[in-house]
Amino acid sequence: MFKNHPLFTLENIYRAYRQCRRHKRGTVNAMKFEQNLEENLVALHEELTSGSYRPGRSIAFLIEKPKRREIFAADFRDRVVHHVLVGYLEPRWERRFIHDSYACRQGKGTHKGVERLRAFTRQATANGTRRAWYLQLDIRGFFNSIDRNILYQRLAAKESDPAVLWLVRTLVFNDPTENCLMRRVCRADFDSLPAHQTLFKAAPNCGLPIGNLTSQFFANVYLDALDQFVKHRLKARYYVRYCDDFVLLSEDRAILEKWEGEIREFLLNELRLTLNDRKRLRPVSDGIDFLGYIVRPNYLLVRRRVVGACYERLARAESALIEQGLTMDDGARRVYPWPWPVVEAVYQWLNSYLGHFRKAASYHLVERLRRRFPWLEEYFLWDGERVAYTFSRPRPGLRISQQRAQLCDRLPGHVLVVQMGKWWELWGGYPENLLPKGWPRFPENRLPTVKGTLWESGLPVAWIGETGRRITRISERLLVHRWPGASDQRPLSSLRCV
Repeated sequence: MFKNHPLFTLENIYRAYRQCRRHKRGTVNAMKFEQNLEENLVALHEELTSGSYRPGRSIAFLIEKPKRREIFAADFRDRVVHHVLVGYLEPRWERRFIHDSYACRQGKGTHKGVERLRAFTRQATANGTRRAWYLQLDIRGFFNSIDRNILYQRLAAKESDPAVLWLVRTLVFNDPTENCLMRRVCRADFDSLPAHQTLFKAAPNCGLPIGNLTSQFFANVYLDALDQFVKHRLKARYYVRYCDDFVLLSEDRAILEKWEGEIREFLLNELRLTLNDRKRLRPVSDGIDFLGYIVRPNYLLVRRRVVGACYERLARAESALIEQGLTMDDGARRVYPWPWPVVEAVYQWLNSYLGHFRKAASYHLVERLRRRFPWLEEYFLWDGERVAYTFSRPRPGLRISQQRAQLCDRLPGHVLVVQMGKWWELWGGYPENLLPKGWPRFPENRLPTVKGTLWESGLPVAWIGETGRRITRISERLLVHRWPGASDQRPLSSLRCV
């Protein structure tokens, strides 16, 4: 049907696969697809060229943060097809999109959108010398309200290639709710959502699934009509949009009130969309709550909800560490457990939060965070706007002598208690009379005695355990617990930076 079409060549499909697997290669679906990569790519190529391709079952689940919403995740092979189509359409539509649309576009994003809005606040207020107003609007149940017929007409108006139109039609009119797999939820959980927040209650031929690359791109195509209306019909000078959340600024409040009515009418008549009732029409000096920041002409502040979410996650991590044995009592010797899954998870999302904070006036916010959670100093070095590990995971595959040298170098001055199968060994420097002669290597039944002796000695101690993972024949060993010296309650980061 579409034999030898350049869009469906094996080279193009493989290129789309490489893009699709970025940051997803460790997922179950990606690994299953890669097990028989050549067969899967050839099968996909044959389905596309013959016109027999049909999307598979989606995985439906709910997320709770920042608010409860449903997600429909396409199968990996379908996501490869999404990359094929979007890779073809995106360059053509980019020439049409306005500059100030910032969602899911290369070179754009939340930070660029916030900086652009901040520049507009300075221009509208003449650097704070005059009063200006802002109007912030968003669309009610946007993704679930998109009319697929209107979307297809907008896409078809710019495309004449039959193969592209067939694939657009196949993906636009696919219903993800049909025969979907539900992960950790049941149908009753979706029925409890308001009608405008679930595809299970959407009007016929309405709604796109949140979570797909095509949905993000199609959303920009759909709302491009609004962008063109605001810029060319209303001639609004200060306008920024991120997905279905958009802000207009003006020196005249009456103009913004008039624009609101015209935008509401345009969305209803042309795109079958309705605005949320919770509009904001306020002075710019009040600050604009946009994309996780409070935007003011001279500075940015982090939104309270974002700060609260960060504190909540740190509190949960602290509880997990306490369950593993963390003690922070200043009147007693401290114990720092090193559960690597917890520490590595905190490392990833804490750096994400700090990346968000650094765009705003957040020095005192970060300092309060460090004072509230002092255990962070044990696990992380504060390297300017991000954190690094105080004790990084040792490189796997090292010989015992290499492990010993690396651990002694990274934990200077510590007595290292190292698991060696059913035996334990003492590495590092310690007083000769600390333990009976011949005890640098001892069986597991002597472990309680050694623990008591080391605890009473007041020396800094690091416990190194085996993970059960073997590289060649050598077990991997990681830091399990650390006891700072009784007279030195400084965290590891102040002792040694690694």
